[in-house]
Amino acid sequence: MVNIRDLDPSASPLDYYGAELRRFREAAGLNQKQLGEIIYCTGSLVGQIETARKLPTREFTERADAALGTDGALSRMLPLVLRSQLPSWFQPYAGMEARANHIHTFQAQLVHGLLQTEEYARAVLGVMDQDRLEERVAARRERQRILERENPPLVWVVMSEAVLYQVIGGRKVMRNQLAHLLSFRDRTWVQIQVLPFAAGAHAGLLGTFTLLRFDDDPDIVYGEDYGTGQMTANPHDVKARSLRYDHLQAAALSVEDSAELIARVMEERYGEQPGTDRSAVA
Repeated sequence: MVNIRDLDPSASPLDYYGAELRRFREAAGLNQKQLGEIIYCTGSLVGQIETARKLPTREFTERADAALGTDGALSRMLPLVLRSQLPSWFQPYAGMEARANHIHTFQAQLVHGLLQTEEYARAVLGVMDQDRLEERVAARRERQRILERENPPLVWVVMSEAVLYQVIGGRKVMRNQLAHLLSFRDRTWVQIQVLPFAAGAHAGLLGTFTLLRFDDDPDIVYGEDYGTGQMTANPHDVKARSLRYDHLQAAALSVEDSAELIARVMEERYGEQPGTDRSAVA
């Protein structure tokens, strides 16, 4: 069935993408079914995306760009489309994060979003809310693309040892997540330190926070609570949080020792255990 619905391109980035996809398709003299055959999907999917009922993937977008000769126009729209799937209160931060050249973060409970596997992200984002879950996971994956840029930001993560033991999504998901953290050992622009339980009382007891640094703009500190996020460039707040971060780095294990701890927990807590239910939580 052909999907036809009038869109207001100004209503949202997704509506704009859909309207532009339809315009490019019609200019190429193709119907939805014909375009679908060229890019290996159904005409129904093309119609759902054109009518803003379904979120386009990067693979779909790149194939559509090539088939329609758009010179990458849809691909340039896609980051904005996917970012629009993030919570409205988080979108301003995501925009600043994408521009930062240094991202320094302390994580008290979870792996930072930039370093999460798809399965871990799905488990985190699906807590209490399954609505448009796949779209939200796709938005998080798109956010992670800043690490693949030719000139990526320096990301320095200090995470509590508790993050390694908090089982998110089950044993297999956790094993894969810790293996993913270890995969960053060869990337000089991603550094991970673990703050051990032995550190006792520490400068991060008030919770997770992130510092963003830029070439030409003031530094920003960001923190969040249930359903809200706060950013500030207030010099006093940035200085105070920077001092806390310096203390956390000093109290944490070295990058090398942190990797050894992550590897040990991955094997001892989430490795294969004969005679046990792999889905069980240790």
